[in-house]
Formats: sequence, C-alpha cells, structure tokens
Amino acid sequence: MSAGLSPHLGSFYSRGGGGRLGPSEEEIPVPQGAHPSVGHLWNCRQHLQLAPCPTHNAPGGVRSSTFRKRLPSIRGPGELTKDTLYLRSCQAHSVVPASCFLRQGRTPELNLRHRGLGPQGARALASALTSNPYVKRLDLRDNGLCGAGVEALAGALSKTSIISDVDLSENQMGVVGAQAICAALTVNPTMQKVQLAGNGLEEHAARYLAELLLAHTGLKSLDLSYNQLNDHAGEILGPALAENTGLTELNISWNHLRGPGAVAFARGLEANIFLRVLDISYNGFGDPGASAVGEALKTNNVLEELSMSNNRISAVGALSLGLGLRVNQTLRILVMSRNPMRGEGCFGVLKSVQENPMSALELLDFSEIQVDREFDDLASSVKVLLPALHVKTAAHRVKYKKELPSVLTPSLPVSVPK
Repeated sequence: MSAGLSPHLGSFYSRGGGGRLGPSEEEIPVPQGAHPSVGHLWNCRQHLQLAPCPTHNAPGGVRSSTFRKRLPSIRGPGELTKDTLYLRSCQAHSVVPASCFLRQGRTPELNLRHRGLGPQGARALASALTSNPYVKRLDLRDNGLCGAGVEALAGALSKTSIISDVDLSENQMGVVGAQAICAALTVNPTMQKVQLAGNGLEEHAARYLAELLLAHTGLKSLDLSYNQLNDHAGEILGPALAENTGLTELNISWNHLRGPGAVAFARGLEANIFLRVLDISYNGFGDPGASAVGEALKTNNVLEELSMSNNRISAVGALSLGLGLRVNQTLRILVMSRNPMRGEGCFGVLKSVQENPMSALELLDFSEIQVDREFDDLASSVKVLLPALHVKTAAHRVKYKKELPSVLTPSLPVSVPK
C-alpha cells in the first residue's frame, strides 16, 4: 500500500480502483514533483479509464472490438493536485471517494446524482471543488446531503468563480440548507442556474429565497418545484419577484401557493420585466389567482410561456384571465389543462384570444378538458386570424343536445295530417 493512504482507502483501491496493473497494461510515469502518496492513485486512474472501444476501421475492412486504453486526458500537476486534495479530504472524513470525480478530467460537467454522498461526502467534495478549475455544472441531485451537507457545499460555492449551474434537488436541505445556499449564491455573481426542487422548503425558507432574488442579478433560471411553499411564502416571494432584475425562467410548480399568497405572487409577475418562462402549475391559485394573473398579463410585455395546469380555476376564473389575453402581445404558450373550467371556460379564453388580432399565442393547451362542437367552430374561426395557433383539448366532444335512446323515443305515425 502506498504511503500516505489509510488502510480504508488502500483496500478500496485494491478492490475496485485498479491497484494492480493487468498483463496488457503499462505503468504511466508519475509526473515529476508529485506527492509520494499519489503514485498509487495515478495508476488507479489509468486502470479506471480502460474502456471497450469498437474499432471501425480494422485492416482489411473487418470490424473488430478491442479494449483500447484511454490515457488520462491530463497529466499535468493541476489535475493531480485536484485529485490528491479530494483523496485526502475523503480520508479525513472517512468516506469512499467517488470514482466519477477521479475520472472527471477537464470535462465541464460533474454528475454525481444518486450517489448517496450524505453530509460527510459533501464535506469531502466541497474541499476539492474550491481548487477545481474545470467544473462548470455540478449535479448533486438525490444525495441525502441534508442541511449540514448543503452548508459545506455552500462554503465552496461562495468561493468558486467557475461553477455557473448547480442542481441540489431532492436533498432534504430544509431551511438550514436554504439559508446557507442562498447566502453563498448571493455573493457568487457567476451562478446562472440553480435547481432546488424537492427539498421540503417551507415559508421559513421563502425569506432567504426572496433575498436571493433581490440581490442576485445574474441568476437566470431557478427551480423551486415540488416543495411546500404556501400562501405565506407567496406573500414573501411576490414582492421579491417584482423587484428582481435578471431571472428569465422560474419553476414553482407543485407547491401550495393559494389564496392571498397566490394573488401577491401574481402581482409580482405584473411588475416583473425580465421573466420569460413561468410554471405555476399544480398549486391552488383558484379564481382569485387567475384573475390576478389576468391583470398581470395586461401590463406584462415580456412573459412568453405560462403554465397554469391544475390550479382549481373554474369558468369564472378563466373568463377573468381572458381579460388579460385580450391585450397581451407577447405570450406564446399558455397551458391550462386539468382545471375545472369546463367547456364554458375554454370557450371564454379562446373568445378573448379572438378579440386580440395582435396576439402572439402559438399554443393554447386545454388538455383533459371536454369541450363541445361550438368550441371547435370558434377554434376554426380563430385559426383564420392566427394561423400559427395550435389548440389542444380532450379528445371527446360533448354534443349540443343529448339524444335519447331509440327505445325511449316515441314512435311517430307514418303520415302526419297537415
């Protein structure tokens, strides 16, 4: 076992890390100036990078499959230092190193999702990220990081100017992790895309999210879906959304926005002049929220895509939303599927679109909502005005009048007296 490696790490590499070279492998010289404990790692990395490679241009045109050795893409001390620091950090935190990190090389994406890193693995990784000059996108979805692990990573993210895209979804970070990551991102102007879906974020975390929206002008995309942000969270996030000057895409679907919180959030949309894509589906906006969104669409001249599926919007709310569609000239996609608005609500929305010859709508989605033939006739008329518009509805059509079965229909006489 090489000096400087603990028995735990040494046994790991001898089992699965390629501690011994095969008969067809040659040992690659360790770069000069490397730490003595790295010699074993260097040849472990060589073994990890052996992969089957089909040879398409074999002599004589015969296609064969051989194992071609892929030498490390970098042999300089920079990558060696990166891997050495990670291994030492893993040893210090008593965790098994992630082979994906050791094979990362110069690739800009580090995908460690579903690896079960836990808080200790996150601490080990955080130490190595601060000295990694290559990773631009970091994917740590579903790793059980919890608040402590996210806190450790937040410290690294606050110091790096390389990473611009991070996915921390499904890590049970809670309010502790939310506070740490929002504080870190606030001082990191290079971050452009953040995914925090499925983290159990509630109204207490909304305050830190609002601070992030107010302070970070470089953040372009934020995913807060599958959390527990309620009406109080909506009242906090709405004013922050109104003041935000950078976000172009926001996904806050599958939360608990309803009542006054939904209205406050919609008012934030009304004042926002940067957001282009908004997903608020699977919340509880209801008719008051739909009416507030309609008011926002009257003045908002930036939003292009809006998803409002499954929001308890009735025909009354749909008609209120339609008031905004009468004047809006930028919205291209509107999704309102799975709302209890019935054919009456769909007809009212489409009628509002018909009254706006400057509408930019390309997709109007009423999936799984039954409409009647009268709606189809209106859709045909609207298509003449807006040829690019595609309207989606449920496949089944409701007829104008329900016909009685023949057995219940009274028989008529053969000849009717004049």
